[in-house]
Parts: sequence; C-alpha cells; structure tokens
Amino acid sequence: MPPPPALAAPLTTLAAPAEPVTTAGDAQLVVAALLGIAAVVLLIAWAKVHPFLSLILGAAVLGVVASVAPDKMITSFTAGVGSTVGGVGLLIALGAMIGGLLAESGGADGIVGRIVNRVSGRALPWAMAGVAALIGLPLFFEVGVVLLVPIVLLVSMRTDVPLMKIGIPALAGLSVLHGLVPPHPGPLVAISSLDADLGLTLGLGLLVAIPTVIISGPVFGTIIARYVPATAPAALLPTRRDDAGRAGGSGAGARQRDVDGDLLTDDDLVNPGGGRPGAPVDDSGTETARRTPAFWPAVITVLLPVVLMLLRAIGELALDEGTAGRKTLDIVGTPIVALLAGVILAMFTLGYQAGFNRSQVSSVIGGSLPPIAGILLIVAAGGGFKQVLVDAGVGNLVADAAKDASLSPLLLGWLVAVGIRVATGSATVATITAAGIVAPLAASMDRPGVALLALAVGCGSLFFSHVNDAGFWLVKEYFGLTVGQTIKSWSVMETIISVVGFAGVLLLDLLL
Repeated sequence: MPPPPALAAPLTTLAAPAEPVTTAGDAQLVVAALLGIAAVVLLIAWAKVHPFLSLILGAAVLGVVASVAPDKMITSFTAGVGSTVGGVGLLIALGAMIGGLLAESGGADGIVGRIVNRVSGRALPWAMAGVAALIGLPLFFEVGVVLLVPIVLLVSMRTDVPLMKIGIPALAGLSVLHGLVPPHPGPLVAISSLDADLGLTLGLGLLVAIPTVIISGPVFGTIIARYVPATAPAALLPTRRDDAGRAGGSGAGARQRDVDGDLLTDDDLVNPGGGRPGAPVDDSGTETARRTPAFWPAVITVLLPVVLMLLRAIGELALDEGTAGRKTLDIVGTPIVALLAGVILAMFTLGYQAGFNRSQVSSVIGGSLPPIAGILLIVAAGGGFKQVLVDAGVGNLVADAAKDASLSPLLLGWLVAVGIRVATGSATVATITAAGIVAPLAASMDRPGVALLALAVGCGSLFFSHVNDAGFWLVKEYFGLTVGQTIKSWSVMETIISVVGFAGVLLLDLLL
C-alpha cells in the first residue's frame, strides 16, 4: 500500500528502486555490504581519512564488490547526496541561522539562564529529555537537533555538566518520538500499511515512549557521560565575546557587547575586502545600544517552526484533504517553510530588536553557515552511501530472508525492521519494508494487536544507527565526537530505545 499523500515527499526520500542496480547473488551482496561498512570505519578510525572522503570511498567499495556498473553507482550515490542535501541540508542551514541570531543577540543566554536558575544540576538531564520530547512531537529528528543543539551546548558550558549527560537525554527525546509516535512519517506509514487505528496507536505509542525516553535518556546519559568525555566543537559553541576580549579593546567600547563572536566571520557581501577569510567582521564605529532579547520573545522565535509543523500535523488528522485550511497548513507547516518563517521572525526579534543594524544581522546570518559546511558534506555523503546500499538490493535481501520465518508477527516485524535498518541505515525504508511484509498477518489481529504491530516495526527501525546513517554523522559532528565515541553513545542509545521500546510493546501485548 503506498504511503498517504501527506507523506509522499518526506525529508529525505531514499526508497529502493523497482529493480536493483546489480544482479549479484545474496552472498555477494552480504559481503559487499560488510566490506563497504568496514571500509568506512577503517578509513576514518585507522587511516584518519576525512569522513566525507571515507563515505565516498566506502560506497565505491560496496559498489565494486556488488558488481554495480560504475555509471549506476555514481547515479545512485549522487541521487542520495542530492536528496539528503535538498531535505536535511536546507533544514540544517536554516536552523543554524536561527541558532546564530539566538546566540549573538544573547537570546540563548537568556533561555539558558532561565533554565539554569530554575532547574538544579541533577534535574537538568530530565528537563532536557522532557523539552526534547515535547518539541520532538511535531518535529523531524534533524530539525529538532539543529534547534536544540545551541541550547544543549550552552547549558553544558554554563553549568559544567558533562555534554553527554544532557545531550543524550535531548537526543533520546527526539529519537523516540520520531520513531514511535505519529504524526511522524515512519509511524504514519506503518499505520497506513497495516490499516491500524491512528488514535489507538498514538496513545499506546506515548505509553511506550515515556519509559523508553527515561531509560535511554537521563539514565543512560548519566552512565555514558563517565566514558565519553565529549567537548563541543569550538566553532559550534553559541557564544559571544565582549569587546574587552578583542585586541585593542578598551574604554567604554570594551564594556559593550558586540556582534563579534564564534559564529561571525568575514562576509564579503557585507564587508568587501574586509581582510583574510574567516577574520572577525570589523564593526568598529558601528556599535549600537545592545539589548538582550526578553525570555519569551526568544522562546516564541524558537518555537514558531515547532508550532507551524504541529498545526500541519493536526490538520492532517482533523481536516479533510483538499480543503483550503488543509492546503494552507500543509504549506506553512512544511519544515523548510516553517524554519524560514523562524529565520525571518528571528531577524526582527533577535536582530533588529536587539540593536543590530541590517549589515550586522546579515553578517550574523552569513557567519552562522561556515561552521556547518563540514557537517552538511558529511551528512550528504552518508545519504549517498545509504542510497547505494538500498539500490544494490541489500534491503530486499533482508526482507526476503525473513518472509518464510515462523515467528510471531510482533517479533517478525521488529526483526525485519532491525535487519533493514542495520543494513541500509534508513529508518523509513525499514519501516515501509517491514510493515509490508507483516501486513497480511495484521488482517487476523485485533485492533490493539495491529497498533502494537505498527509500534514494533517502529522500534525495530531505530536499532543501532551506525556509519551508513546520515543521523550518525549529524550527531558526531554536532557534538564533536570520534567515530568510536559516537558508537558508544549515540549507537548504543538507539539500540536501547529499540530494545526497551519493543519490550514495552510485548508487555502491552500481554496486558491487552
């Protein structure tokens, strides 16, 4: 069954083609997938090759071993890169612009100050998990990451709480909601394929999500923080400097905060010939009276994209397709449109209202992009590597191997989703394929059973994110981790979510 119209264009569409790009046998595909993944890990961890190049070379190893024709291999990889940049890349860029204005205006300082003053150190991981789960309800995972990361980094820096201790709860809140609770694409696709009751699945999904977030977030985050001493990349720290910190700063000007800082670099469109690339923008003589944005305007600016996307989700559930209201919400709630609206609002509430002039606002926005250039390339290459895996037929191989297994529908759905997730890195492909395989079994199940089957598939689609998943590289780069640290923290966290969530599904199956 095809996904509903509202899901026809998800953020990153990496579905398997009608025919694989190779005629390799099953054993050859397994060897190709293993060697491709091993090549990526060895190139990064042992040869110290940049992840962007490692992912390209790993895709090449996979394609060669799987006997994929060179032209088809290149087409597959570039299609994956293009779809990832067209979806996730734009969201990262727009989110970084909001984060840059939030940081440079002092709005992030105000939010962090309020959190730190109201919540004690022990409660911070729990607060982060709760906030992430709340805003993660309508947000795609990538959007939530780019909006939450500046807050997570600042809270960690201000409170001296280990980054992983509050970063893991935030990631867990986003990931659990993304995989288990509609209106996210994965759960909705499973619900549609299995003809499950959406309201019942939503309610049961929330019951499973609460303990799963607690165990994989604050509990696991407290443990893993002892073994992964992460330090956020300096270029991504959302901080400002005082004029006193600048060379030659003195007097009254030295006591004023300006827009120079980590996220503000030379922008030739604003300051032509202003010096070497990457040098701080020279705004001497243009200082204005700086006003730190109030708490609520800053919060409203950050939440605007969340609210717009939530309204779209509500419209998908409550309004008939084709009505004027539904069409309007579908447009304004599109992630790119919602984040663009957030950027425009931030230009006023966090830019002009904070005392920036037009050139300074433009400089801050331009300066927020260079630090994420590497992230964009790595995430894009991860999407290309994933697409080669999918197009080679690795996902179909796992699905075919599970069709004749004599297992319970819940376990079969979870295992198939796990296999395809690990093999391809795509939660969406895993969900669609697994739901399609177990769909015939759903016809003989009662309503709660079908809803639990959809949740079992969702849990399996989150299992062990690793180097073939663009989200793996997103987390690695944003939190300044090595590949090994990312596996110990992010990959293990995703596995805990999958296992604990599935255990919750089995418990509910016994009770209902």
